[in-house]
Amino acid sequence: MPRLMAMSELFSDLENTERPIPTGQGFRRRLQDLYFGESHEARRFRYSLVFFDITTIALFVLVASVQDQWWILPLDFALGVLLTLELALRLYAEPNRRRQLLSLATMADLAVIASLFLPVLLENLAFLRVFRALRLLRSYYLLKDLRASSLWFRLHEDVILRSLNLLIFIFIVTSFVYVSQHNINATITTYVDALYFTITTLTTTGFGDITLVGPGGRLLSVLIMMVGVGLFLRLLQAIFRPNKVRFECPDCALRIHDIDAVHCKHCGRVLPIPTDGAV
Repeated sequence: MPRLMAMSELFSDLENTERPIPTGQGFRRRLQDLYFGESHEARRFRYSLVFFDITTIALFVLVASVQDQWWILPLDFALGVLLTLELALRLYAEPNRRRQLLSLATMADLAVIASLFLPVLLENLAFLRVFRALRLLRSYYLLKDLRASSLWFRLHEDVILRSLNLLIFIFIVTSFVYVSQHNINATITTYVDALYFTITTLTTTGFGDITLVGPGGRLLSVLIMMVGVGLFLRLLQAIFRPNKVRFECPDCALRIHDIDAVHCKHCGRVLPIPTDGAV
């Protein structure tokens, strides 16, 4: 009887022993830890992705500002390879690949990659490259990282996000202006000309030295004034409004509170808002 009990315990230990993870699954788990984990290494990895996004956007703006340079095609191809690799790794790590594949961010990345590999066929759609700006600070995990690690970000989150919304709007609309006008409008020959027009229109300065031609150009001018001024006013509101902190109340789900709030002003619940004691 003791021998049978010993053998039973042995088989039980063998069943409970952790099985070795196959190489492919181990690599995917590693990627998931980097993309979605909570470690300092994962946060540094996600911050490096943001730096990579900002760099690619700056390169897209640079390429749009120059023409007929020999290094543009090799640069496009190199960026296309890097973006394809990053997208493939992200999809491989994603638990729900179908949902991620059909997301707006992935569709924008696919359009950017296509415009890089097919510059001749998609020359008139080169503005799609600026859509990569939509990825900035749109990751739930990145926002969570910034809130957890940066008191300055928590205090100025509204201003940062609204400034980013305005900048993304300016980049995208400027690309529309440049692509739609540079072949038919003698006053818009470079990306800087289009950017100058967008800024002057958005701020309602309107010097009049550059105007868009055609019905489409006039409608685009109206869109810039209506949407751009709205985003600009929201930014000013966030700048001059007293600083708030984002922390969701467990009872009433109110998300914005005063920096020194102890209780939720809607339901009165005690709020354990994280603070470094500096405010």
